[in-house]
Amino acid sequence: MARIVYCGGEFVAENEAKLSLFDRGFLFGDAVYEVTAVIGGKMVDNDLHLARLERSLSELSIPMPLSREEIEAIQLALIEKNALVEGTVYLQVSRGAEDRDFLYSDGLEPTFIAFTQVKNLLGSKGQKQGLSVNLAEDPRWERRDIKTVMLLGQVMAKRQAKATGFDDTWFFEDGAITEGASSSAFIVTHDRRIITRGNSKAILPGCTRAALLKLCSAHDVVLEERPFTIAEAQGAAEAFQTSATSLVTPIVRIGDVSLNGGVPGPVTRQLQAYYLETVNIPKAAG
Repeated sequence: MARIVYCGGEFVAENEAKLSLFDRGFLFGDAVYEVTAVIGGKMVDNDLHLARLERSLSELSIPMPLSREEIEAIQLALIEKNALVEGTVYLQVSRGAEDRDFLYSDGLEPTFIAFTQVKNLLGSKGQKQGLSVNLAEDPRWERRDIKTVMLLGQVMAKRQAKATGFDDTWFFEDGAITEGASSSAFIVTHDRRIITRGNSKAILPGCTRAALLKLCSAHDVVLEERPFTIAEAQGAAEAFQTSATSLVTPIVRIGDVSLNGGVPGPVTRQLQAYYLETVNIPKAAG
């Protein structure tokens, strides 16, 4: 059975979906996207993702293609039509299509597409054993708070990480960590404080990050939102990253420095358990 996607205002088989050659998302990267995790057939933190989608579009003066309620109905329909149990729902909205010109016309109709992907989100090797991250100078534009489809910097960084024996990449700027190539970055100090960079134009306001911050508050976990240096990260007791697809994943090596003997630490394990409890998933093994 062909995967069913949403394109052109209707549900169609993926091999029948068509986009204009002149869509600005294709020609200019003039588009934003969101990815919502699906676990046990249910979406995780989707309200946060739809709110961020609306904010990103607003920052670029692109109108919402539909209301949040209508978009959620499409997401749920795609999950049902594709019998998705575990994976993601991807949304993308571009400014629309017209003949190529840097200056876009007023009143363009946004292009909205959506599709599901089957992915193993729970119990991955990274969640069990932790990941190693390369360090790379942040190559991205200044408005990283907008979740655009302009991801070439991240693509190249992840490719370089893999080629040099790392699992992923953390970016830095002026000696301080900004965030992961597709995740929010956290460290744990030796006195068990959680440190993560505060939201600004320098980083994407992560949805899983926001959910985890609420859990830290609810469980009286001390958390500081501030920049931290490469030296602080490599000298930390533990580290981890969050994203819709990696949930809460331990980081056991940063550059050439191993943390906590190269195994996930107890604070990270506890935070994993807190997060998984919110989506009614048993504690991860490891």
